[in-house]
Amino acid sequence: MSNQLTKADAARKRNVKNPTSLLSALTNGGPVVWASCLVMGLGNMVAGQIGKGLIFLAIEAIVICLLALPMLTDLNGVAYTGMDWIRMLGNLGDRPDTKQWNEEEMIMEQVFGDRSHMILLYGIIFIAVIAVLVVFWRASVRSGYMALCTRKEGKKPLTLIQDIKELFDSNIHKLLMAFPFACLVVFTFIPLFYMISMAFTNYRKEAFYVGEVLTDHLNLFDWVGLDNFAELFSSGSVIAEQFWSVLSWTLIWAFFATFLNFFMGTFVAMIINRPTTQLKGFWRTVLSITIAVPQFVSLLLIGKMFADNGIINKVLMDTALTDEIVRWYSVTTGARIFVIVINLWVGIPYTVMQVTGILKNIPADLYEAARIDGANALQQFRHITLPYMIFVMTPYIITSFTGNINNFNVIFLLTGGSPNVLGQTAGTTDLLVTWLYKLSVDKQQYDIAAVIGICTFIVLSIVSLVTYRSSGSYKDEEGFK
Repeated sequence: MSNQLTKADAARKRNVKNPTSLLSALTNGGPVVWASCLVMGLGNMVAGQIGKGLIFLAIEAIVICLLALPMLTDLNGVAYTGMDWIRMLGNLGDRPDTKQWNEEEMIMEQVFGDRSHMILLYGIIFIAVIAVLVVFWRASVRSGYMALCTRKEGKKPLTLIQDIKELFDSNIHKLLMAFPFACLVVFTFIPLFYMISMAFTNYRKEAFYVGEVLTDHLNLFDWVGLDNFAELFSSGSVIAEQFWSVLSWTLIWAFFATFLNFFMGTFVAMIINRPTTQLKGFWRTVLSITIAVPQFVSLLLIGKMFADNGIINKVLMDTALTDEIVRWYSVTTGARIFVIVINLWVGIPYTVMQVTGILKNIPADLYEAARIDGANALQQFRHITLPYMIFVMTPYIITSFTGNINNFNVIFLLTGGSPNVLGQTAGTTDLLVTWLYKLSVDKQQYDIAAVIGICTFIVLSIVSLVTYRSSGSYKDEEGFK
């Protein structure tokens, strides 16, 4: 007879009551648990957990007050309830700014209309409040059901004091993760959804008339669905041409900036760590000092040095090496090579510091055995050093690649995206992140900037996940052999 479960056995196994399951609680809980779906904490109070039940009830009352009572105000000082802000998400407002005559003051007063960005932000915030309520509602129903089951078995459920003690013992992970998760919701999830939502609107500096009133989409904007994505990816679109050009350069930049830094940094670290190298401490100190200098200061200084009237051009002309000013950022290929080389100068010290510690941990007997077998220095590097380095540093390399895709400082402070192309918002050295900055801050095209932000996130996610899951660090977590 086969040891495998039959379909009937598997079905019976799935139907076994599980007190920790929400579905089991709703199916088998009875009237008290069902009532606790409306009155949070009721199941706990009936089971004798009065304090815990009152906490759940208080959370429900607070959320209901936030949603039902006028809280946040618009620019005119009119307060709206949380549900009002959620309801206004449907059209993001439709009242433009107007002026009206004040009979008492005998002046024309400014009457502010709707602000779509406020409606969008507050609406998302109150949706997050509802999501938090759902989390606590689920916990309340499950907790009440488990307490009633414990009471039915003739046992006494945990008191509030005992629950608090559990938070410092077996449930300490919940206590430790509560504050970080709250910060994640407030400072990551809500801004992220706010930015993503902008991609489906026409939030940009574009004037239009509402009746006889001139307004613009910075105050009032509408949902436009996938129109911005269609504009970004449609053939013949100016934005689309710029996007593919900037995306390809961003990936090329990230590849060279990451792997040249890795290999050059490894090469320098190996030279310093050679037994015959003198003054090892001195060279490491020099590299450490370069790291201590803020990166933006170094980049600004280099940018000034290579400017048209900078010291480099002055030296070249004074020494008669050139008769005219060298415009380092005027040619696309030259400017791109320039930023890659400067990034090497900035980034190699970091890589050397990372690699030095790893090189010291490679077992010396591996090199001894290789030398006995007749392996030269290049073969030792290829078969011992490099595989070990890649195995250990794969997460660091992926992080560096991600950081270089978003490396705003090097490009913006050195070239500013130059050389610029007439009629285009993106220069030929602009990365996605610097182009996004120009679109949002300079051109105020927040909708397209949001779409580019989403595309950048997708590119980073795919490249990072595929690379990491294909690496030895992920496949062989036991260690390097």
